[in-house]
Amino acid sequence: MRHFRQNIVLIALLSYNSLAIANSTILVEAESFRNTGGWVIDQQSMDQMGSPYLLAHGLGTPVDDAVTTVEFPGTGEYRIWVRSRDWAAPWNANGAPGKFQLLIDGKPVEKVFGMEGARWHWQSGGTVTIHKKKVTLTLRDLTGFDGRCDAILFSTNEKLSPPNKDPELKNFRRTLLGYPETPLLAGQYDLVVVGGGMAGCCSAVSAARRGCRVALIQNRPVLGGNNSSEVRVGLSGLIFQEPYNKLGALVDEIGPVGHWPLWEAQRDPNSPRSQRIFDVIEKHPEKKIHNAGPPTNYEDRKKMDVVRAERNIDLFLNMHVNEVETNNNRILSVTAQDVRTGKRLTFRAHLFADCTGDGNLGFLAGADFRMGRESRELTGEDLAPEQSDTLVMGTSVQWYSIEEEKPSTFPACPWAVPFDETNCTKGTRGDWDWETGANRDQITEIETIRDYALRVVYGNWAVLKNHNQFKKEFANRRLAWVAYIGGKRESRRLLGNVILCQQDIVERKAFPDACVTTTWTIDLHYPMKTSGYEGEPFRSMAKNVKIKPYPIPYRCLYSRNISNLMMAGRNISVTHVALGTVRVQRTTGMMGEVVGMAASLCRKHSCDPHDVYEKHLTEFKKLLKEGIPPTQRSMNR
Repeated sequence: MRHFRQNIVLIALLSYNSLAIANSTILVEAESFRNTGGWVIDQQSMDQMGSPYLLAHGLGTPVDDAVTTVEFPGTGEYRIWVRSRDWAAPWNANGAPGKFQLLIDGKPVEKVFGMEGARWHWQSGGTVTIHKKKVTLTLRDLTGFDGRCDAILFSTNEKLSPPNKDPELKNFRRTLLGYPETPLLAGQYDLVVVGGGMAGCCSAVSAARRGCRVALIQNRPVLGGNNSSEVRVGLSGLIFQEPYNKLGALVDEIGPVGHWPLWEAQRDPNSPRSQRIFDVIEKHPEKKIHNAGPPTNYEDRKKMDVVRAERNIDLFLNMHVNEVETNNNRILSVTAQDVRTGKRLTFRAHLFADCTGDGNLGFLAGADFRMGRESRELTGEDLAPEQSDTLVMGTSVQWYSIEEEKPSTFPACPWAVPFDETNCTKGTRGDWDWETGANRDQITEIETIRDYALRVVYGNWAVLKNHNQFKKEFANRRLAWVAYIGGKRESRRLLGNVILCQQDIVERKAFPDACVTTTWTIDLHYPMKTSGYEGEPFRSMAKNVKIKPYPIPYRCLYSRNISNLMMAGRNISVTHVALGTVRVQRTTGMMGEVVGMAASLCRKHSCDPHDVYEKHLTEFKKLLKEGIPPTQRSMNR
């Protein structure tokens, strides 16, 4: 069952209409194209809009064609629809940035897509004549500015009106694609970890090395989450801290070498680890860039190699968990959808760990959670607002440019945020403080949040490249990378038997189950107005409260009402204020190490996570002192 793969039929035929008239209808999901070319698969909002989709993220240069072949039941006239949208339309922007064509056997359909409608919808492409049963479909990007295609529909049914909303749309897809009502069983596990960021990777490897059979489910093609080459956020926070100074060994094993803070290495310059850091940075000075750096800085391959080396882990990439079966406040199984094929697999286990960041698994299971800022009256925190509200720390869409020998051009972007020489931000790189969506729902509005950030980056860069005041200075500068996966900081926080708050950290409240030591400041972000710009904020400022290293309780790492659910990452049981210190990735990685240890005790004693605290705390502390045993491979590195 390891690294489960199954071939499926991507295109199915059926009779679909309320009158039961026999007509041929063919659905082609864009993400299932055999060759996606330069288009990328975006799954960030699939829970909201019903599907992943292909995105032409070319930074102003049209991307290579996506191509696939389709078998039709017969030749003749077919009505055609393409599910797309004009992604700049919600802002009443001037023009449509994401134009693309559909070609059938090399001939473009007359309609250009991506030019109408603020919402996802089936855009009619008129009628086409299919001259042979096997045809080639091509998606051709026309702009390089994030055109998007969800699916293509052909039908001989003149009365068909394809649905646009779930659950009708979901059922429409599944029926057309011929998927069985009951998903296939992927296997029975001791622990299922949902989410493959630093917290999820460490949870899975920690549990596996302690004897658990683990499924690690990640809805992207790479591991690392925010610390991957897709998002490019450096690792922050310190490891190897008291009272359990072996916690962090696994974080260090899978994390990028250059992301160890230089000042920490300089404090102990003769240690082997410090020498390794100095050697790497001397040879590769770009490694000093933690955020928005070159893709190699994030060492995706290292994380993948460590996870795949574990015999007790089955890794499932490009799988998105969107269904949960529960009984008596207990998770029985989760079902994940293959992002590319739509195929569904069910995973059963005794224990589950939510490492999604958004608390997706907990939410589906009915776990208690909070979003936004609690009131000062509720928490007693000095840093809390007088009244509770929905403000959160936002999403960063980072970017960078490179200096080249020859000049380059960048098109005018009339649909982007309309900056000018008085209010644009002069710079060659966008770091963590390019942050949007603090006043929006980071889950249901993530496509809007990301798209607004894109309009900001493109609009700002267009001024720097084309305005007389800047064009000479930026003539040889090329926009080299802009994230299309948003780097989130805050959304749902799942509630445990302890909800950590500011006073606990600042006053250093002692908990008997203290484990992961947080060292980052209480670092809270707030939207910041840009001089001369009246639109929605796109930059942030940070307010920091220094702390002493503080071990947080294990009871923040499991749900208070779902008996077999644990969590690691930014979705653990803390207040908004306390999240400011625990959310950085070395700290969340250590949470994963602890969750894996707790899972091994649950397996050993056939118990639930709360029993580890109530009945096996002494044994748990012994594991915390021992840390995670390294593999022979990691010892030889």
